[in-house]
Amino acid sequence: MAKEKFDQKLIKLLESNPDFVDEAGELHRANVRDRAWKLDHDLIKLLLTDKEVESKFFKEIEGRWIFDNNTFVDYITDKNFFADSYTKFRNKIGLNIGNKFLPERDEVTLVWPYKDCVLEGGQTKEEEKRKEIFFNEILAPDEINRMFDPKVLTNWKRHTATGEQDVTEIERDDNGIIRENLIIKGNNLIALHTLKEQFREQVKLIYIDPPYNTGGLAETFTYNNAFNHSTWLTFMRNRLEASRDLLKTNGMIVVAIDDVELFYLGVLLDEVFGRQNKIGLVCIRHHPRGRTQSRFFSTVHEYALFYAKDIEKVTENFRFETDDVEEEESFIRGREDATPETRPSLYYPIFYNPATEEITLDNKGDDFIELLPENKNGMRTWKLVRESFLEELKEGKIEVRKVRNKYEIYRKIVREKNKAKTMWTDAKYDANHHGTGLLKKLFDGQNLFSYPKSLYTVLDILKLTMGENDIVLDFFAGSGTTGHAVSELNKQDGGKRQFILVEQLEEHITVCKERLEKVIAQEKILGGDFLSCELMPYNQVFMARIQLAESSEEILYIWRDMSKDSVLNWYVKPHKPMEAEEHFIAINDVEKQKQLLAGLLDKNQLYVHLSEIEDETFAVSEEDKMLNEAFYGERIDKLLR
Repeated sequence: MAKEKFDQKLIKLLESNPDFVDEAGELHRANVRDRAWKLDHDLIKLLLTDKEVESKFFKEIEGRWIFDNNTFVDYITDKNFFADSYTKFRNKIGLNIGNKFLPERDEVTLVWPYKDCVLEGGQTKEEEKRKEIFFNEILAPDEINRMFDPKVLTNWKRHTATGEQDVTEIERDDNGIIRENLIIKGNNLIALHTLKEQFREQVKLIYIDPPYNTGGLAETFTYNNAFNHSTWLTFMRNRLEASRDLLKTNGMIVVAIDDVELFYLGVLLDEVFGRQNKIGLVCIRHHPRGRTQSRFFSTVHEYALFYAKDIEKVTENFRFETDDVEEEESFIRGREDATPETRPSLYYPIFYNPATEEITLDNKGDDFIELLPENKNGMRTWKLVRESFLEELKEGKIEVRKVRNKYEIYRKIVREKNKAKTMWTDAKYDANHHGTGLLKKLFDGQNLFSYPKSLYTVLDILKLTMGENDIVLDFFAGSGTTGHAVSELNKQDGGKRQFILVEQLEEHITVCKERLEKVIAQEKILGGDFLSCELMPYNQVFMARIQLAESSEEILYIWRDMSKDSVLNWYVKPHKPMEAEEHFIAINDVEKQKQLLAGLLDKNQLYVHLSEIEDETFAVSEEDKMLNEAFYGERIDKLLR
């Protein structure tokens, strides 16, 4: 077994240093562990002498190799590393599986459920009752070595108001940041890691509308919307952790969800972004008529969770500028408990000269009238202490007005009506009218997408969280509502906001691109052009074929092609004896055969790695080579090594 050989190699390497062995010549595990915690130079230099050991316990960050001492200590203290070793958990209490605590179980680091490996090819009327196939595969860290390497991008197109064009260049700003709207087709987790090469800490807002895991409505979604609960959480965590690196220090993430996973998602976001960085939870009435399928309550709302990368760096005030309301109010505090005796600091005379309209706290003579906070119920107090009154007087917020032969003091205020509330009930958030209806109108009555968000829901989220030149990322792009909202908001205020959309489903990508083409053409939006491209598929081609297969015979043909033209897992032999084929066919369950076949493919090779761009096997065109060089920029030479 590969793991046993690696363990033996590691033990032998450590035993080569006399400081790491005991008097009997056995490896002194406690000493090695303590040296690791202290980042001992001798230990690190020793581990760096072996490439395989180096790749397992060191991570590259911004061109520097960093020793991952947590992973190393976990590995050498695991009970499976030494048959007779104590585990690191002997003094701990908590939930665990197989003698390992849940947060520290390496084998659940990454889950590849249905959305990652194989996706539903279509959802036509004829297929609407067809259940989606769900390949749930857990990959251990030993199996993940190149999965997140940057990938070759292919099929580049520029989309404008006049149609598609070839891409000849990729625009950047003075800081070298790509300033193009982008739509990327491919697995969103792998795409996030590819985007890190150019957009690390450059994205102001991440807005996502992921599968809700509702189960009961799964058949109405082209995404698999019926994940196992724990699988869904792992699926989300992988993406949230990867996307966090793309956010600017003052960036934010907004996640749409309903009540099924709301509480669990909140805990997950607390873990990934920090509980202290929670901005708020907004309830949005998106379905005023209610869900008739509900057994108990008829659900009319969903939620949006707002988190900051660092809440101390957030400068937005979460106000809708169009709702600013300036009003006037009496300067007298009229409550019964507001009396000179109970609040003496709020009781003082104010003097006013009717001829000059001067207002002061000083009695400057007979030309000034003394004003006190008195109403029909008796003497009360003012609303501000003296110092605050003088500040507002200086700002022009205080005025005196004559009412029924009596002078009264008023103050100008900006009501909090403009501050965003946690309950959004306006009719514009109705997803049926301003989501489904809007999309059908764009596509001449065709119903091409189930349950798109209201354009105005996303539009208002952008207004609250983005500046005029910021970037928004949506890696569950769906029908492209986020891109539409960016174009609309830029049209309204002349901004130059930029969107990056990622989507894997072919039918969603088609809708997304056509929708945005129609928007920029019909609305005549300047600067609304966008580029589209995709991660260059390799094993992903076979994943798509597996999904579409309908018989054991088709599955068998796919296997024979896979054995010649794909990269299989290390434990799979590329030949298939006839008797094994007979056993395979004898399973007599197409769905089980699909799951079995999907498990044979090496998930590190779903797409073509950038480092293989010159490999003739993949026939990358010269045009694509040029555009990949333009996309990856100055880091291209290092990434190709």
